Amino acid sequence: MLTTLRIKNLALVADLTLEWQPGYNVITGETGAGKSILIGALNLTLGERADRTLIRSGSDSCSVEAVFDVARLKAPLQSFLEENGLEPCEDHQLVLKRAFTSGGTNRQFINGSPTTLNILAALGEWLVDIHGPHEHQSLLHPARQLAILDAFGGLDSEREAFGDLVRRRAGLEAEKTALVVDEKTYVQQLDLLRYQADEISAARLQPEEEAQVEQDHRRTSNAAKLLQLSQAALDLLSENETSLLTQAGSIGRTLQELQRVDAAAAPLLALHEQAVSALNELQAELSHYSDKVDLDPARLQQLEERLNLIHSLKRKYGATLAEVNSFGEEARRKLQSLEQRDAELSRLNAELQKLDAELWRAGQALSAKRRKVIPQLSKAASKQMADLGFKQSRLDIALTSLAPSDPTFHVSRFTFHGLDTIEFQFAPNPGEPARPLRAIASSGELARVMLALKTVLAAEDQIPVLVFDEVDANVGGETANAVGEKMQQIAQQRQVLCITHLPQVAAPASAHYVATKQLKDGRTVSEISLLDPKERVTELARMLGGQTDAARRHAEALLKG
Repeated sequence: MLTTLRIKNLALVADLTLEWQPGYNVITGETGAGKSILIGALNLTLGERADRTLIRSGSDSCSVEAVFDVARLKAPLQSFLEENGLEPCEDHQLVLKRAFTSGGTNRQFINGSPTTLNILAALGEWLVDIHGPHEHQSLLHPARQLAILDAFGGLDSEREAFGDLVRRRAGLEAEKTALVVDEKTYVQQLDLLRYQADEISAARLQPEEEAQVEQDHRRTSNAAKLLQLSQAALDLLSENETSLLTQAGSIGRTLQELQRVDAAAAPLLALHEQAVSALNELQAELSHYSDKVDLDPARLQQLEERLNLIHSLKRKYGATLAEVNSFGEEARRKLQSLEQRDAELSRLNAELQKLDAELWRAGQALSAKRRKVIPQLSKAASKQMADLGFKQSRLDIALTSLAPSDPTFHVSRFTFHGLDTIEFQFAPNPGEPARPLRAIASSGELARVMLALKTVLAAEDQIPVLVFDEVDANVGGETANAVGEKMQQIAQQRQVLCITHLPQVAAPASAHYVATKQLKDGRTVSEISLLDPKERVTELARMLGGQTDAARRHAEALLKG
């Protein structure tokens, strides 16, 4: 459930923290008082794109934060957080935060870890289901209707299993398509793959050799200069009359004479010996280095050819030698598959035939279960609709399944959701035939049908928070009472947040919040507060038309139920 919603500098809200209650929460207030800001803030934490015009005038940034208690969440939240590199929940508290600035900076966090809007939105689908004044339009989509039917019948696992079979079949078809080509194209593919595989194989590339070849090439191509420099260093060191070692001998003799005159100069002679030893070692290493310098033109050409080959293969097949080798392995695998095309096609056709039969059986089984569920959902929804003012109306569900008798029938037409398409049909008056819901229902009727279905689905739906934003539009009287009762029923299974202008819908709530506009320091500010019992009477009386004694008595009666 949603426990806390914090809003800072969003529209007319300066700084607001709301603590939500379990069960049925209702939000009321005058038009324009700021009730819809709650929906906007919640949508932002669930991954909706940020509209920077909503940043409060005079502020450079805006932030919203929602805290959820996920102790009873059925979705695989822990693994989702781990897979996306996010911090785990502490004490079953999931914290979602959005912050954006007028300059364009947009940041989002889950449990303090930076994340993306897509991940935030994916997580939001498990947490909150929002129904605004136009959200019930989704009820007109066949895919949404089928999802409602499957949710009511507990058929989600069968539906997912069927989808997995369809995905497996698509993979096999892709493999088959890659093999089934005309003979000319087949020969061309064989030649190309054979050339690629052979070229890479013949190169015998080692993953780390490029750096060594480049180093050897650089040294060999500069061999003459290296030899010249090393020989010049040897000349200065030991091979002429003014060399360092010759002069060092003279210095040594002078220091020996100095020691004979003054024994205290002995350390100087020791230092001289160390220096001479180091110069001799340098001479030996320089001679060794000079001997290794290779002026072989053939070696230089060999290195140039190897380096050119490496660069050529990288241009064709990958940015690194490891990628080039990987390309070669894949080319060899494809080549083997093509060379064994007939055997591969036979294998794929056999697997497809087996999978098609499995798909057909699974699809028929799913369709049969849906047909059993349809009258149950239709009856349950019609009963709830009767409570919402549709006394003589009914909801029918027409199901059409793909069948072999269909001229266009083919397994490739199977969708991830099965063999079926459905159409919710509405019969508002006795004696009149049911017609597609999309053809006859007004927005008010759609809202009530959606509410009836939500009531029916409350026990099966796994989303913990349901938000209703003025879905009770265009209803009144006894129907308004029924809407309030339905909200209360749904709240026994889920946390409900409902924005309403109807006192009959507000009265059954277990927690009542009111949105007001205040003038502070010359600026308009929206505030939302939780009402105590006396304040609830005052607010309901306002909604009933005023603060008369009759209105207050009516409000008290509504609260008593």
